[in-house]
Order: sequence, then C-alpha cells, then structure tokens
Amino acid sequence: MGIARIEELVPGSADAVRIPLIGQSLCAGFPSPADDFLEGALELPRWLAPNPPATFLWRIAGNSMRGAGIFDGDLACVDRSLQPADGSVVVAAIDGEMSIKRYRLEGNRAWLAFENPDLPVFAVEELQDGVIWGVVRFTIHWHTAKAALKR
Repeated sequence: MGIARIEELVPGSADAVRIPLIGQSLCAGFPSPADDFLEGALELPRWLAPNPPATFLWRIAGNSMRGAGIFDGDLACVDRSLQPADGSVVVAAIDGEMSIKRYRLEGNRAWLAFENPDLPVFAVEELQDGVIWGVVRFTIHWHTAKAALKR
C-alpha cells in the first residue's frame, strides 16, 4: 500500500485563500469582524473555505462545546454565508457577547445549547438580543500538549 502525497499549497495561488483570524479579544458590543480584532490570516485550500469574503477563523476560549469535540484553544472556521440547520454548530452574538453553540430547531422553535451538560439551554426567542452570526464549517484541534506549544 502506498501513501499518496498531498501537494503543498503555493502561497498566493488560485488554490489557496487567505482567511482572517479573529483574536481572543472578542468582547461585549462586538458587532462584526473589524480590523482591530484581527490577529492575522491563515492560508487554506479553497475547498475548505469556498466563500473567503464571508469566512473567518475564530479562536475558541473555554470548554462549553467539549461534547462536540471543540476545546479551549481550537480554531473554528466560521462561514457567515451559510444558513444554520438543526444540529449546526454556530457562532451567535448573545446580548453583545460572541459565543459558540449548537443550533437546535424543532418545528418553529429554535434554541441554542452548549455541548456541556453543566450549562443551560437558551431558547432563541427568550434572549434579550441574539443573532446567529455564522455557521462553523470545521474546527482545527491541537493534539500537542499546550506546554509543548509554548516552547
């Protein structure tokens, strides 16, 4: 059995796209990805981010989605052009705070839930000010111990 080689992306090629990385400084009142909140960009294959103008990488803080395999320090690739469906993982602005949640839809009732049984479920209509900001396409999870990454 042979191993197929994946060709390297050539920076700036048509097969690679630059996706902005939003820093951990997401705070109350953050309405959109302004340049002040950008930490840089990563080049990804176009097939991972088919709509680059609507796609952002967001660093995850906390373990509210650990049941979905999303952990503190992971990167979430969020596409603002996608509509959420039942079971989608979404980024939502809730009372001005950016948060990652599981979107649930049952009939005409939608709600947002953490993937951590210790945390509450929010009915979308019960939120003071809530909006679905984007849908998570995929996450990048680090398998190296955090101590090793700091060297």
